Formats: sequence, C-alpha cells, structure tokens
Amino acid sequence: MAHCLRHQSFISTTGAWKEPRPRLHPQGYGRIEVRTKRASGNGCVVRCSSSSSSSAKANVELSGKSDDNNNGRWEQQQPQPLYLASENGWKVRRLEEAQHEIRQVSQIQAEAFHLPLPLFDDLFFYFFKAEVLAGLMYKLKNSPPNRYACLVAESPSDAKLVGVVDVTALRDDDVIQHLHGAQEYLYVSGLAVSKCFRRRRIGSCLLKACEMLSVLWGFKYLALRAYEDDSGARTLYANAGYRVVSGDPLWTTSWIGRRRRVLMIKQCNFINLINSTFQS
Repeated sequence: MAHCLRHQSFISTTGAWKEPRPRLHPQGYGRIEVRTKRASGNGCVVRCSSSSSSSAKANVELSGKSDDNNNGRWEQQQPQPLYLASENGWKVRRLEEAQHEIRQVSQIQAEAFHLPLPLFDDLFFYFFKAEVLAGLMYKLKNSPPNRYACLVAESPSDAKLVGVVDVTALRDDDVIQHLHGAQEYLYVSGLAVSKCFRRRRIGSCLLKACEMLSVLWGFKYLALRAYEDDSGARTLYANAGYRVVSGDPLWTTSWIGRRRRVLMIKQCNFINLINSTFQS
C-alpha cells in the first residue's frame, strides 16, 4: 500500500503519513482530503472524505495493521497495494513499475488491439507488442504520477493480471467544450481484458477504479472514445454511466474509410460512487 500511495504523494519516503494539499475544483465541485488517525492497539485508519458546498459528506476508511514498536506507522518491509476498486472478486490497483508486470500489461493490450494479417501475422504481432511495451515504459517514466496511471485488474485466485486501462489527465478543447466549467479531465483509454477472462465484468471493475482515481485526484469528468459500430463496448460504457456527446467529423471517417468514433463523458459523483462500492 505504501508503494502505491507514494506515487500519489500521500506519504513521505520515510513511511510517515503526510496530508496532501486538497485539490479544489475551479467551480467549487468539492475537495478530497486524506487524513489518518491512530487506532488503539494494533491498527491504523486512513480516512478519505469529500465535502461540497451542499454540506454533503461521505467518508471511506481503509484500515491496516501497524506495529506498536514502529510508532503506529505502516510497516515498510511488506508494503500492500492500494486497491481502487473491488467487484465480483476482481481487484484493481495501480501498476507496479516492475518489468514482469509491465510485460504482462503490454501482452494483454497487444492481444486486444492487434489486427490479424493474412501473411506474417506472428512477425507483425511481435513488432506491435514491442511498440506497445515501449510506449508504456515511456509513459511510466516521463509522466507525472498525478497525471497518468496504468491500472491493472488482478485475478482473485493467483493475483494474475487479467485486465488493464490507462488514465491520463488532458485538456483537449474538443472535449472541454462539452464539460461544464471544467478546464481539464481524465481520459480513459487502452481498456483491455485477457481473452480467457472476458465477459466476467472485469471491464466494469476497471471503469469503477478509473472513477475512484478521478475523485482522489480531484477531477470532475471522465472522457473516452469508442467506435460507433462497437455495440459491446458502447453498452459497457453506457452501463457505467457514460453518455455520447459527439462523434468524429464525417470527412475524417466516411470519405477516407476510417471507422467513426464517438466521444463519451461521465460526471463523477463521490457520494454515489461510495454507495455503489459498498453495495457491490
């Protein structure tokens, strides 16, 4: 847990908890605060709270063991990941910057987005996977930790990675014009699930983790694009609360033979998110 939180500036490198500056939305959407309190005996509680002008408040508490001999701090020897979502047995966390996990993620995304070719398909897939791996490593190395995250879904039995999604903070004017008062948003892309684990609601769990991350980072809107003729993907996003607001211009699709994409957005609601998390 300490490893994942460190990338979000929630704790210091010494292991002591540090309260980050709350991010306040320009339009007074609310703020997210992360606080800690010492529990009597063996334990420590992390409290995440959201407050808005309407006085609506919601709290989430994450508890974990602490060592009395370590002054109530989290143990550094065995860090535990911070799971952003847990649904139907699947758990989603931030990708650890370890070579074996990065290669697993690139394999999942390459298998999901590679277009088979009649000749030399294996060779082209090899180069495509290498390109996906290089892009992922570049983003992990060069992106600020609060502007980009690669989220992964774990299998409940053996912690094997079975799904992945990228989340990036952007400020594209073509998207912002559909957002009421927001200056930037979180863009969801690269959602992929291993072939043998599809249609098991892993995608829904990944989308819920994206929404939780947007709340933790203080963003009000999420956005993504889907192919207009991909009914399966659009149904998944619609069930998660995304709605279509626009589509690619016809001159960039029909006239040159490209598949048309639609832009879908979702406005985050912290209280509804917490309620749905507890219900699941």
